[in-house]
Amino acid sequence: MKKNRADSVAFAGTLATPGAWLAWAEQAYAREQLAVGQVATNAHDEALYLILHMLDLPLDSDPGVLDRRLTRAQSARLEALFHRRIRDRVPAAYLTREAWLGEHRFYVDERVIIPRSYFLELIPTQLGRWLPAGGDGRRVVDVCTGSGCLAILLAHHFPRARVDACDLSAAALEVARINVDAHRLAGRVRLFQGDLLAALPAGRYTVILSNPPYEPSRLVDAQPPEFAAEPRMAHDGGADGLAIIRRLLAQAPARLEPDGIVMIEVGGLRRAIDREFAALKPRWLATADGADCVVVFQAKRLMTHACRI
Repeated sequence: MKKNRADSVAFAGTLATPGAWLAWAEQAYAREQLAVGQVATNAHDEALYLILHMLDLPLDSDPGVLDRRLTRAQSARLEALFHRRIRDRVPAAYLTREAWLGEHRFYVDERVIIPRSYFLELIPTQLGRWLPAGGDGRRVVDVCTGSGCLAILLAHHFPRARVDACDLSAAALEVARINVDAHRLAGRVRLFQGDLLAALPAGRYTVILSNPPYEPSRLVDAQPPEFAAEPRMAHDGGADGLAIIRRLLAQAPARLEPDGIVMIEVGGLRRAIDREFAALKPRWLATADGADCVVVFQAKRLMTHACRI
C-alpha cells in the first residue's frame, strides 16, 4: 500500500469496484502470508466479508454487488481497513467488532478470543441424549466462556435448561455480558468470574462443556500475529497443552450429576488425551470435516477414577 496521503488517494481511486478490491486483497493476503482461520478458512472469504461489512452490505449479497462503482470515500475506507488488516495484521473480527457462529452474531474485541468452535456443529446433534425434551430443568455450564458464545448457543438450543458460564478473565466476562444482553438472555444465562468450576455456586450439572486453552506453550510462542493478538490466556494450555484440562477433569466429579458428562474441545491433543486418560474411556465425537477433536467423559467413570486424575 502507498504510504503518503496523495499516493494513497490515487491508489484508492484505481480500485473502482468491490470486485477489484477483492481480487487485490486476495493477492495481498498471499503476498504478505496472512494467517486466516478466525472468521473464515480462506483469504477470499475473509476479504469478501470485510468488504461487505465495510460497505454495509448483507453478507448474503448477490454477486452482482461486486460490480458496483465505489465512491472515492468508500474506496478510502476500504484502503484504511485493509491497511490495518494487512500491514498491522489486526484480526478481521477485531476490525469489524463481530463474529458469527451460524446465524448468531456476537460482539468481540481484544478482550476475548474470536469465537470459533466445533460445538456449533455438535450442540444441536449430540447433546440431545443428555438434555432430552429441550433439557427441562437440567443444568449446563460453559467453562472458559470467553465471549459467552457457547453458553448463548446452549441457551438458544435448550430453552428449558439452566445455563451458567464462567471465566477467569473479568475482562472477557465484560464482553460476555454484552452478548448475553444482546441476545436477551440475561434471565437465563448466569456469568461467574473465577478459576474453572470453583467459580460456580454449589450444585451439580448434567453437562460441563468447555473449549479451554489447549495449545502447548511453545506453539503459542510461535503463533502468527493474528492469533497472538488474541488473549494469550485463551490459548496457552501449559507445557503439553493439558494443564487446564487436567484441572477441569479433577474438579468435575464433585460437580456432575450421576448421568452427566464433560465435553471438551481439545484441538490436536487426541493422542495425549487417549494416553493420559485411557482409564476414563474417552469418547470422540465425529465432525463433518473429520477433525473429531471433541471428547466426552462420563460422570460414572470420572467418579470411579477421580483419585487417579
